[in-house]
Amino acid sequence: MELILWRHAEAEDSIPDMARELTSKGQKQARHMAAWLKPRLPEGTRILVSPARRTQQTAAALGVDFSTLEALAPDTTAEAVLAAAGWPNHSQSALIVGHQPTLGEVASIILESAIPSMSIKKGAVWWFSARRGDPQDIALKAMISPDMLQD
Repeated sequence: MELILWRHAEAEDSIPDMARELTSKGQKQARHMAAWLKPRLPEGTRILVSPARRTQQTAAALGVDFSTLEALAPDTTAEAVLAAAGWPNHSQSALIVGHQPTLGEVASIILESAIPSMSIKKGAVWWFSARRGDPQDIALKAMISPDMLQD
């Protein structure tokens, strides 16, 4: 199974939190990352997105259908994200578009890190792969941030 964690791109500082929109920089970050991700996503990848406006806008940059899950809202837990994805044994890969610090906590759990929460930059992707049936056989396939893709 492939599990791709995509933190929403840069958003404006405003309230209410769920209505925060991407800045123009964030829109560019989302477009660049989507252009990198889309041709690489495994066939049948489930795209699961937080209901927050900024994550919806980030995911929309892919130009494909996605599912919105309340379980991925900003106040969720790493365990809820892993359960929504079905990590590590689901038959289909999952792309999660969500929030920090939760995505960093997910990465820490997968990596069995002593650090309780990894820092995932705005708009960045962390891509994990687990051999089905062997959750100990996990690889970090990619870590890429939007600034690595921008021209």
